[in-house]
Amino acid sequence: MHPDDLPDGLVVADETGRIVCFNAAAARLTGVTQADMLGLPLDAALPLQDLDGRRWWTLTDPYRGPAIRRGQPERNLLLPGGREVLVSARYVRDHPRGPVRRLVVALRGTESRRRTERSHVELIATVAHELRSPLTSVKGFTATLLAKWERFTEDQKKLMLQTVDADANRVTRLIAELLDISRIDTGRLEVRRQPVDITAAVRHRVEALIAAGTGADRFRVTVAEALPALWADPDKVQQILGNLLENAVRHGAGAVTIDVSPAVLPGARGKPDTEGTAVTVSDEGPGIPEESLGRVFTRFWRGNRRGGTGLGLYIVKGIIEAHGGLITVDRAPGGGARFRFILPVGMPAVLG
Repeated sequence: MHPDDLPDGLVVADETGRIVCFNAAAARLTGVTQADMLGLPLDAALPLQDLDGRRWWTLTDPYRGPAIRRGQPERNLLLPGGREVLVSARYVRDHPRGPVRRLVVALRGTESRRRTERSHVELIATVAHELRSPLTSVKGFTATLLAKWERFTEDQKKLMLQTVDADANRVTRLIAELLDISRIDTGRLEVRRQPVDITAAVRHRVEALIAAGTGADRFRVTVAEALPALWADPDKVQQILGNLLENAVRHGAGAVTIDVSPAVLPGARGKPDTEGTAVTVSDEGPGIPEESLGRVFTRFWRGNRRGGTGLGLYIVKGIIEAHGGLITVDRAPGGGARFRFILPVGMPAVLG
């Protein structure tokens, strides 16, 4: 591979501290030309400073510093003009404690890290905002009950305790969402596969929504015959179905159609297609604008509605992908939103 093919900046200095390699990405980050850098002393060509304004090469002294050092970990430094870059270095020696023969410096822009930091800040702010309302309610009702218990009738006490219970459940759901986000982002979301009756799972979620007050006539469930055996995490499947059906009821309109059928899951990166089970949830509401379809599964997407964390569909996508599955969204024939997910079927190899 040629150094100019690397996505990150690469600068290499020889044993005398003069630059022998300065790739294209380094030139873009620093705003200089490659030809002008070759042969120049590293500290002069790349006059980096730390955030306190101190010269980095003077502080680190790679050629004359302790011979046990192997390099410098990544840190934020400043280029001339104040532009911030992420810099790490490796000291290449012919043998341990020998002199530095090559100094390899990696440069990266800070845009990706800034985006991640902004996302974390938004996540904290969103969850904090959503927690404030139920916690304020819980605190208010419990304080009132403790102070004036004897003044309330049994019905009034029951109503306030039911409100506290509902708000406590809301807090629990928010915390669960936060934990799911953390596990998805770090690749630690565990999937405990076992046989799942997907038809029963769909009917269970529908019955729960009917019991909560949604009219039974809003649901249409169609199930294909001879579905393949599905191995998945039953709790996670319920979480997926709960989110999609609640969204369809709350933000859609008309009938909510749930279709369960066999499907083919396209193979990724040249792998063969696999057998799967598809669940399609459609509504007859206003649907999702064409320009928003690509953002539906991103963090904080709420469409045109207010309220909620906007994390539910991001979590659903993470759960489905942890199963090796796929989820898509488009417009239903009736104009509403149509979500379709496919989970691979078959017994896991470890159990086969």
